[in-house]
This record gives sequence, C-alpha cells and structure tokens, in this order.
Amino acid sequence: MRITILFGGSNKERLVSVASAQALHRALPEADLWFWDIRDDVHNVRSEVLLDHARPFEDEFVPGGTSMPFEQALDRARAEGRVLVLGLHGGRAENGELQAMCELRGIPFTGSGSAASHLAFDKVAAKRFAALAGVTTPAGVPLEEIDRAFAEHGRLIAKPARDGSSYGLIFVNAKQDFVAVRHAAKTEEYVIEPFVSGIEATCGVLERSDGTVVALPPVEIVPAEGRFDYASKYLAQTTQEICPGRFSSSITARIMDHALRAHRALSCRGYSRTDFIVTGKEPVYLETNTLPGLTAASLYPKALKAQGIGFADFLRDQIVLAEKAGRPAHSVFSEACPRA
Repeated sequence: MRITILFGGSNKERLVSVASAQALHRALPEADLWFWDIRDDVHNVRSEVLLDHARPFEDEFVPGGTSMPFEQALDRARAEGRVLVLGLHGGRAENGELQAMCELRGIPFTGSGSAASHLAFDKVAAKRFAALAGVTTPAGVPLEEIDRAFAEHGRLIAKPARDGSSYGLIFVNAKQDFVAVRHAAKTEEYVIEPFVSGIEATCGVLERSDGTVVALPPVEIVPAEGRFDYASKYLAQTTQEICPGRFSSSITARIMDHALRAHRALSCRGYSRTDFIVTGKEPVYLETNTLPGLTAASLYPKALKAQGIGFADFLRDQIVLAEKAGRPAHSVFSEACPRA
C-alpha cells in the first residue's frame, strides 16, 4: 500500500487544500504528494516545496516537479496500489465526481463515497435529508419571493448552493442587497434563507475502522466582525474557536445528536462536520461537509484534540477504513469488454 496525499483542485478552495496538505504531510511524512492543478494535471511534489509554502491561504501554490494528466494519475494510482488521502475541498473534489472516478477504478480513498458526497454538497438536497432525520432546518426562500421574505423576516442570508469555506456569502440587511443576490444568482444557484440569529457551532462525526460512529465535542465559533466568512476563518486573528463549546449539557447533546443524524441520513463515511446556528434551545442545521478542512487551524482537528485523538492516529485509522471500503475484487476499468 502506497499512501498518497492528493491536494489542490480546480476550484476556489484549492488554497485551503494546500494548507490541509501541509498538516496531513506533517502527520504522514512517508506519504507521496500529488498536487492537482487547475489545468487538470497532477504533479509530484517534493516535501520541502509543500512545507516551505508560507502563506497557503493567500498565495497560489507552485508545485514544480513532473506532471501527468489527471485521469492518467488515477490509472497509475490503481496500478500501483495506492490509497488516496484526500486533502481536497469543494468543487469536483467534494461533489462526488472524484469519488466516482476512484470507485470505478477500485482506488481506496478517505472520506465519503460518491453518492454521499454528491448529496451533501447540494445544500438544498442535504437540508431535505437532514430534515427527514429529525434535524431542525431553516426554511428556503425562492429568489422571486425575496422581497416578501425580507419584509417578513427583516434579514436574510444568501449563499451558493454548491460551494464551501463560506465563499460567496451575502448578508441581506437592506433592500439594496437584493441587487447583489440577483447578480450572483445569474452565474450559480443560490440558497436564500431567513437570517437565524444565534451562536455559530460545528460538530464533527468520526467513523472508526471498527465500525463505531461517534460525535466529537462541538466547537463554538465567535467570528471576527460578526460573520464567519473566508477571511474570518483563515485570515482574521480575532476569530475565536472554542472547543468544547460553552453550551449547556442539553444543547451539547442536541448538537451532537443532530450531527450524527445528518451524517447517517446523508450516508457519510469516515468523517464529516456539520454546521449549526444555536438559537434559544435548538441547533438549526446549516450544512454538512464531507471533506472538512484539516489545516492546523481547522475546526475538525480541534475537536479531535478535545476528544483525546491524535491527528496522525485519526488519519491512519481513516486509511484502514478506506482500504476496507475500496479495493473491490474487480473494477470497471479492469473488466474486459464482452464480445459481440
């Protein structure tokens, strides 16, 4: 088995992915490093090139090294018996496409499978499935009803239906903000919801290789300047992420229960992280991440630490789980075509 950290990607979250890969490589120093660039090539990366990249959240990563087309890299991964540790976020890396390409080849990979990834990545569909599991979810607002909803609720929030790391958030605090929402919705689908005032929280779920599934301690988020967008997550020095969160025992139990319900309703595997707004006595569902950030500053590693689980131990167990889920007896790409 050859462990390979795959990172980068062609979407806006590739910067976060590089920071995740740095943390993954420090925990798995023996792993090979493959960088997936925006041209759909995969580069072999030297350890020092990755670790010396000082500002991953701000500066594009330049991999150097030899490269090969993306699908050729996957064929090579299958031929060489590699297991892929996914240090990727968003886009084709998290919407199920990469996972399907690996599954068709019989390549083991960490994280959820293609169907769960595709379902969770769609915020509208994920919200429906979470609601089926008894999780409290906010109402949706059709774009054509934004005026009525604003008059009723006073504040709204709009976000891309299929994106992460809080990219594209629009806080609708005045009628002037309608223009920004309508403009953004011309290029991609947007989810519009009543603004829910409360405490931001997130809760990781961990599936172990022995089959047990547990919720990790919830994290309480106190964002800089009142909003948890990309800058607050990765660039601001004043954002506070408190783990375990300062919630009552009953609220903590509700958050953990709802995170487990969402994880199971979406058929996630390995690990996930579900975001909530805690208002009054109830956590309100926002979204589930099937490939949450694993940077040194990310929320999921903080929860692992609070649970007493070492980051390297977590990764090695996820690799075992990936091996169990992958490596079928045959794959689509190894079957001979039937004769006419």
